[in-house]
Amino acid sequence: MMVFDKIIADKIYLIRGQKVMLDRDLAALYGVETKRLKEQVRRNIERFPEQYMFEMNDLEFSDWRSHFATSNEDRQGLRYAPFCFTEHGILQLSNVLKGEKAIKVSFLIIDVFVKLRDTLADQTELWLQIEKIKGKLGNQDKNIELIFQYLDELSSKIIVPDKLSPRKGIGYKPENL
Repeated sequence: MMVFDKIIADKIYLIRGQKVMLDRDLAALYGVETKRLKEQVRRNIERFPEQYMFEMNDLEFSDWRSHFATSNEDRQGLRYAPFCFTEHGILQLSNVLKGEKAIKVSFLIIDVFVKLRDTLADQTELWLQIEKIKGKLGNQDKNIELIFQYLDELSSKIIVPDKLSPRKGIGYKPENL
């Protein structure tokens, strides 16, 4: 199952600040032609408001194709601007496409979206903890610097005699020396 999760996760893109999947990738997962998937969506367009599904505009589409540096023949499998489905749009697809496979695939895809969201939340928490530690370390550096300044001041105030009186040696001394 982990391999399938990886396959799905690799097909999730960030477009317009939203995590989405493209119509052709979803069609492949559902086992239908992209053309048929788009037909069903158009027939049931009221189920797909802008926050659930949107079509790439011309600029996004040309950027998408140039990003993958695809030939004019293949265009990464994209001849027309694709529909981009958010997590909620994918749930709606299972209602539109109907069938047991569509429902099962939708659940698997949603599970991957949830895992990604949890991973992002965990990473955010980790970054917050790292920033907190950095703040504490920054204060430590300032405190250590202050300690060294105090030590410098103290060492300059200590009076050290220029010449120390010779010390009398200790231990056994032979008499003839």
